[in-house]
Amino acid sequence: MRRDEGQAFPIYVAVVAGLLFLAFAYFAVGQAAFTRNSAQTAADAAALAAAQDAREQLRDGWLEVILTPDQWAGFLDGEAYVGLLACDSAADFASRNSAALAGPGCEPLSSGDNGFRVTVRTTGGESNPAMASAEAVIEPRCIFVEQEPTSEPSTSPPSPSPSDEPEEEPGPILGLSCGGEPWEIDPDDARLPSASELFTIRLSE
Repeated sequence: MRRDEGQAFPIYVAVVAGLLFLAFAYFAVGQAAFTRNSAQTAADAAALAAAQDAREQLRDGWLEVILTPDQWAGFLDGEAYVGLLACDSAADFASRNSAALAGPGCEPLSSGDNGFRVTVRTTGGESNPAMASAEAVIEPRCIFVEQEPTSEPSTSPPSPSPSDEPEEEPGPILGLSCGGEPWEIDPDDARLPSASELFTIRLSE
């Protein structure tokens, strides 16, 4: 009986050791997967933050020249923003997700699209930090075909002589369409749609 117990003990130790090894392996694999997921989450958030910052810059800059349509081209194409400012937002959002810009960091897309590619490394104290990259694309939603403002027939008395004629006030700016919806720019109350109506941002696959 004692001999049987003595033979069973090494088997018991081997089984326990095997179970502990499997538990450790599962923990290590799970920890690595969690770290990779955390890195990808941080990269996604940072890339989107850069694109969102650029989108807000585009709208704010467009408003500054809203009554001068011949200066709209850079905004219609989604190009008139300062990339360094947008990348500052990317770094900030990476840090909020326990990561930091790494490798090439934050850089404009080279594929012909407007947007950013962001690479981060986790900073959560892991023994094996993970790196991940994400791309966010800025897609304009507006087109502009300049049109002459419409005017209704006048029923007023004959115009005075040119020397007495008051300066004609500018009419609305027509021809801007965002997301298929026409948008009229009133010179007396010049406004634009929201940033999300002007530009779509998305993570690139």
